[in-house]
Amino acid sequence: MSDHREIYRKQASEYEFLVSREDYQKNLPRALGQIRPFDGLDVVELGAGTGRLTCMMAPFAKTILVSDISRHMLDVATAKLEKTGLQNWTVTIADNRALPVVDRVADVSIAGWSLGYLATWYAESWRKEIGQALAEMERALRPGGTVVILETLGTGSEKPCPPTEALTTYYAWLEKEHGFSSTWIRTDYRFESLSEAQESTRFFFGDEFADRIGRENWVILPECTGIWWLTV
Repeated sequence: MSDHREIYRKQASEYEFLVSREDYQKNLPRALGQIRPFDGLDVVELGAGTGRLTCMMAPFAKTILVSDISRHMLDVATAKLEKTGLQNWTVTIADNRALPVVDRVADVSIAGWSLGYLATWYAESWRKEIGQALAEMERALRPGGTVVILETLGTGSEKPCPPTEALTTYYAWLEKEHGFSSTWIRTDYRFESLSEAQESTRFFFGDEFADRIGRENWVILPECTGIWWLTV
């Protein structure tokens, strides 16, 4: 299994190439727009990585504070944002559990494919760790603000199939214990060739999965993404 912590510290370029191939049908912006349009809103983003969601939201948001614990990933996000010519963004290094913001500064706080790692890395205390991140997301919001969380529901799956029991438990906890609403969408990857599909996924998903891509002849790789949201 790939060490994702090491990837986020050292392989931002490879990661950016991979995620740039995801959601080729643009289902994600449509789904988020139906939950809470970003037009004219102040946004706080946690675990932004290389800025995949950031660059989707920035053209519409009034302001966006972009945070991640990895400077390596944020360097890529910053370069992408600079190319847009927008000036409504700020980038900062921060842990999801300790946001460098004052209370009630945002209309939306959003975390994409980030909080779920706490469920994996902190097997015994994940409720506390994720709970702290959720508290920070809520603290940043004005009354009526929206918390939005995105997580994987299965790579290589045409229907939702969380890849681990830890994630299944975490997702149920969001809904049952915290009152989140949820939906899911397809965010399939599209690659230029089978060799590109295998080469660009191997570092992140591992050799076994890359070999499966070859057997399945997946130039379009199925992916299911879950979206959870809560108005506070």
